[in-house]
Parts: sequence; C-alpha cells; structure tokens
Amino acid sequence: MLISEQLESLEKSPWSFTASLQESSGSSILPALSVTTFQVNVGKLCNQTCRHCHVDAGPKRTEIMSRQTMVEILHAIDSTPEVTTVDLTGGAPEMNPDFRWFVGEIKQRKLHIIDRCNLTILQEPGYEDMAIFLAENKVEIVASLPHFAAARTNQQRGAGVFEKSVLSLKKLNELGYAKNPDLKLNLVYNPTGLFLSPVQTQLEREYKEKLANDFGIIFNSLYCINNMPINRFLQSLLRADRFTDYMEVLANAYNPATVEGLMCRHQVSIGWDGAIYDCDFNQMLEMPSTPFQHIRDWQTTTFKNRNIALANHCFGCTAGNGSSCGGEIS
Repeated sequence: MLISEQLESLEKSPWSFTASLQESSGSSILPALSVTTFQVNVGKLCNQTCRHCHVDAGPKRTEIMSRQTMVEILHAIDSTPEVTTVDLTGGAPEMNPDFRWFVGEIKQRKLHIIDRCNLTILQEPGYEDMAIFLAENKVEIVASLPHFAAARTNQQRGAGVFEKSVLSLKKLNELGYAKNPDLKLNLVYNPTGLFLSPVQTQLEREYKEKLANDFGIIFNSLYCINNMPINRFLQSLLRADRFTDYMEVLANAYNPATVEGLMCRHQVSIGWDGAIYDCDFNQMLEMPSTPFQHIRDWQTTTFKNRNIALANHCFGCTAGNGSSCGGEIS
C-alpha cells in the first residue's frame, strides 16, 4: 500500500486530530520542547515479519543505514549538548553491519543507548554473541514481547517466536540484565485486537508474575504501546473493513493530558537514509520535519523551534493513557 494511500485513508476518517487538539488546548499547532533523544532507524532489514509492524520490516528489505550517515548523525549529536539518549531501532537494528561500530562511537560520547530488540535475533546464526556485546556496553534493551501467552505472541509475530524470545530473555538474565542496575531490560506489549493498551502497571504485574513463575525470567518495566493505524496494521484494518471502528476507538479516547509528554516534542527521528522526522510514525508515513530534511543539515536551535507535523494517526499516541516508545504517558 502506497504511503500516499495510507495518508489519504487516515485523513478520510470522520475525526480530526488537529480539531481535537484545538478544542483541548486552544491551538491546532504543537510546538517542540527539546531535543534530548536521537532515535535512529538503522534499517528495515529484520529476521521477522510481524503482522502489526508499523515499519513494514522483514528479511527482504534492503534499506540499510550507511556508515557515512551514521557519521553525520554523530556530528549532529556532538553539536547538541542537551542530548542524553540515542535510541536505536529497525527492523532488527543489530542486523546493520555497522551496528557494533555505531554503538562504540555513541558509547565514547558517554550517552545512554537503547536497543529496540526483537529478542529472536539473539538466537540467529551470526548473532550468538550479540547479547554479550550489548551487556559489555551497558546498552538498555527494550524488547518486544506482545504477550506472556505463547499462542498470542506467535499469532502476532510468527510461529516459534515466543519460544525463541524466552531463550533470549533467559540468556539476558544470565548476563545480568534486570539484576545489575546498569543493565536495564524492558518489555513491550502491543494489543492484538481493536482495543487500547490496558493500564500499564496492572499488566506489568501480570507479566512479571507469569514469566517468573513459568520461566524464571525477570525484567525491569513493561511498556504498553497502542498499535498505530499505519503500514501492515492499517492494511489489515482496511481488509477487514474495521478501519473506521479502530479510528473511532482512538478518537473517542483522546486524552489531552498526554499532549505535554508526547515523544515527538523531545526527540528527533532519523530514517535509514538520514532523513529527519518528528517521530518514528511520521517517518513511516514519510512526513518530514519542517525545518530541514536531512541530518547533514542539522541545526539544533532551528529544530527545537519547529512545529510538529500532525495527522490523524496522532490519535494513537494520545488515546487512553497515551502511548510512546517509553510506554504510557499519563
């Protein structure tokens, strides 16, 4: 499905995010607040093809960030003193051939590093020592595990994914993750139907109890993230003629209290080719950030003074308790 077709579908819905924002805040404009996080998509190559993937990643994707683009990102980071975190995403970010080099360069700058890991990559040939590398560099792992029930995870992510994920989580625990305060291990929950994520603290207790009792696995925190109506999830909604139903769920659950903490207001999202966006979701819809379009043209002050590019998928981050790459907002 073409990006233009996705945007057309989103904007055809009876609801308007900018109208909701105007009503709740008195303005339809959402200004940025800071740039503390560089979120970098190092490529769309992945060892999995998940049904809900908003990146549309998979084993056949060829979009891979070059080392030159990584160097340009490092130059931008060096000119942004307020940045504290570099958040690496994919695809499976570990599959980028320069992933380890990039982590090393970021580490030299004494910045916090997050790896958004699908867990199963740690079981793939050629990546057997990746968990050790991540632990040695004190990289925080944010790992997707849609549910503590094997059937629900495998339904969303593919046969055998839950079993491989359990093996990887056990390995990470053995290396000290979730035990050593310098080795954070957080899990991500995604809904499997046309509903919002539940209260994060309640579901986290269930995850911790079930994984500990069944497998002896521990982790730090659970992040609940709403499914965004873009790419594969949007296509599945349209095929099932449920797009309007899901947009109604999101729009009716719009929560003004989430707006202040939206991740787009505190970060830059950088695509595999160096293009700049306000967030990962805008990136997938090819909605560029307004001041400039490529990381090589980076200017911190200019970017901080921008207004966020908005569309109706923004309901996904502002519905219910809110949704961000760090879980619920309010």
